[in-house]
Amino acid sequence: MSVQEMYQQRRTTAAEAVRHVRDGDFIVVPTGVGEPPSLLTALSEQRLDFRDVKVGQILAMRKYGYIDPATVEHVRHVAYFFGGATRAGGQAGWIDFIPNYFSEIPAQIERGQMPADVVFSMASPMDDEGFFALSLGADYTMAAVAKARAVVLEVNPNVPFAFGNCRVHVSKVAALVESEEPVLEVGLPKIGPVQEAIGKYVADMIEDGSTLQIGYGGIPDAVVMQLAHKRDLGIHTEMIGDGILSLVESGAVTNRRKNYLPGKMIATFALGSKKLYRFMERNPLLEIHPVNFTNDPSLAGMNDNQIGRA
Repeated sequence: MSVQEMYQQRRTTAAEAVRHVRDGDFIVVPTGVGEPPSLLTALSEQRLDFRDVKVGQILAMRKYGYIDPATVEHVRHVAYFFGGATRAGGQAGWIDFIPNYFSEIPAQIERGQMPADVVFSMASPMDDEGFFALSLGADYTMAAVAKARAVVLEVNPNVPFAFGNCRVHVSKVAALVESEEPVLEVGLPKIGPVQEAIGKYVADMIEDGSTLQIGYGGIPDAVVMQLAHKRDLGIHTEMIGDGILSLVESGAVTNRRKNYLPGKMIATFALGSKKLYRFMERNPLLEIHPVNFTNDPSLAGMNDNQIGRA
């Protein structure tokens, strides 16, 4: 059977795709904008048909209908990290929390310490060899793909195809749902005078040729704003966002002086604008890898002057 025939065989609606979930299942969803809105909306609409289903995720971006204290016996959210959509429920006790180190979640899934029965994820269109890219969040999701009984993908042409260990073959997929909605955009945070002052203080300590790990928030982006004049910076980071993209555009990031994977930017998830997602499309200078790779200090530390700012 050709990969195109496999694709058509697995193609279905979101309402049908969520029927791959069984009572008692644990659904793994990627970080941030890697969450699949059509699938999670369909799950929300059908949540009363399920019992004891859990959805595990770092940084949920939207408060879907299933995030509901009245229906937690049907579908319950389990946070690996609290964000705006889940923090109140966690404080009230009807959203659960699993303590973790982000970098160790893949190993916990592989060992069976964290369950992964089903994967719901956004994905790029399929390439000619039958691969989709989970470019918006390889994080712990690739480990879940290897473990899960059913992998369900929401295929969207607005999701970039990226290189690295973030690809899933159509033969490993139980169901495919097509969507053309724009990927959720997350703008840069507002930066005040205090963040700007801290950013300048930190930026002055970063030398040309350093390799950076940059997180999301006012202070990290205040640091980034002060780095445009630097030279030959490298990127080995957890998140790629518009701040890093601005350093590429200014010429500050070249990755030439990295000791480990020179010439390449390394990240595990993306959070930014449409411009960022377009930049990621088949960009040979960027690779997306699972978080146990990107956040392994023994690997990142192979770079001279590896600097982190969360």
